[in-house]
Amino acid sequence: MLAFQNFLPAQALGIFDNHLDVGAVNHAGSVVFDPHDETYLISGSGTNMWFGEDQFQYVWKSIQGDFILRAEVHFIGEGVDPHRKVGWMVRNNFGTGSPHVNGTVHGDGLTSLQYRRTSGGDTEEIRSDAQAPDVLQLERRGSTFLFSTAKFGQPFSTIEVHDINLRNEVFAGIYVCSHNADVTERAIYRNVRITKPAYEGLVPYRNYLGSRVELLDVSTGARRVLFTSTHSLQAPNWTPDGKRLIFNSNGLLYTYEFSSGEIHPLNTGMVTNNNNDHVLSFDGEMLGISSQNSQDENSSTVYILPSGGSDHPEQITGPGVGHSYLHGWSPDKKKLIYTAQRNGHYNIYQIDIATKQEIPLTNTPTLDDGSEYSPDGQYVYFNSNRTGTMQIWRMRPDGTEQTQLTFDELNDWFPHPTPDGKSMIFVSFLPDVNSGDHPFYKQVYLRTMPIDGGAPQVVAYLYGGQGTINTPSWSPDGRYVAFVSNSN
Repeated sequence: MLAFQNFLPAQALGIFDNHLDVGAVNHAGSVVFDPHDETYLISGSGTNMWFGEDQFQYVWKSIQGDFILRAEVHFIGEGVDPHRKVGWMVRNNFGTGSPHVNGTVHGDGLTSLQYRRTSGGDTEEIRSDAQAPDVLQLERRGSTFLFSTAKFGQPFSTIEVHDINLRNEVFAGIYVCSHNADVTERAIYRNVRITKPAYEGLVPYRNYLGSRVELLDVSTGARRVLFTSTHSLQAPNWTPDGKRLIFNSNGLLYTYEFSSGEIHPLNTGMVTNNNNDHVLSFDGEMLGISSQNSQDENSSTVYILPSGGSDHPEQITGPGVGHSYLHGWSPDKKKLIYTAQRNGHYNIYQIDIATKQEIPLTNTPTLDDGSEYSPDGQYVYFNSNRTGTMQIWRMRPDGTEQTQLTFDELNDWFPHPTPDGKSMIFVSFLPDVNSGDHPFYKQVYLRTMPIDGGAPQVVAYLYGGQGTINTPSWSPDGRYVAFVSNSN
């Protein structure tokens, strides 16, 4: 018998459709969704989730095909039973013996991928070496399920199970099981995301997924979705006055007004094939953009214009010399730095805006990219794969003292110093991505690090990549970062 008690209106449950108790629990469960901080407080009972029967409080959504489910979770209080459980559950139906896959963490820290292949069959288990992780991700790839976990701030570790033939349309959600029929336990879930990843046959730069523009509180890791779109939105800049974001979509630039939530086109005149390399000057008065030049479609060209828009952007790099991809202004607004394709290689160049004189700052046969001045103008931070993987580097503004700052197996791109110049944030791709590429639609981390180097810490786990954080996107007070994540 299905227990459909305690339904709430759909709008009260954020991204989920509804909730219910699975199995004949002694104490009805509940859920409270806080729309301001996008958290879920779940109370649940239930004797167990094992053998051929399950009992738990379930907050669910109907979903089809492949997906990525991600959340951060912690129990409230010490609890009664060490085997109380939280996690992500995917199942065919609401019956207590339904076939399922369950990425779970127990009250004593035990972490495992549990699954039931047939209706009423025994539950099987693959245990993880992780102990008491608080970041949980369950991914479906056909009949394969991957359970990735981490303590917040660290990269994922993953276990997986194959040949689990659940229905294409399943119920997916978060839950609490007390593992004691007479007890109710509680847990808080935050940063809950359900993502539909890139589909088979998607052609990069021709086919696109939808976008979520999110705000990240860097000190706490808490995130909030600001707005969503079925279009590809990329690379939000946060204006120094704190009033708006500037982002690009389909070759045009737009502004998002924090006070009203309104979105408006930003006038760039005849320069309309803009990419995601748009950068504000430090004082916010000027905007630099990169655009595929209408006279030479194989040449990305740099322009500047007032940040409020202009009918006549000023062209800075010449057409026909090779691609130029803007990344930074000097603090005095006299120079720009960008990645340029010259002599068959991509290196970092600096140009004097007044004289249009261009000079190379790096000269390697590999790829140097993502250059940005520190707020005091003393250094330029950039990424380079000259040592094999893409790592963060810095140098003096004249190109001297080139020094590597990150050293692990991840591929790091687009370092953005904080407004106070004390730390930086960057996007990290996993080792399965070519070091010279920063593609769309990958599982990536946003990581922070002291400005002079040190151990990077993960501050956001997301599905994105190209367009996520290509441009400087710190709030003026250095507390928040705006970025883009993706879902089909």
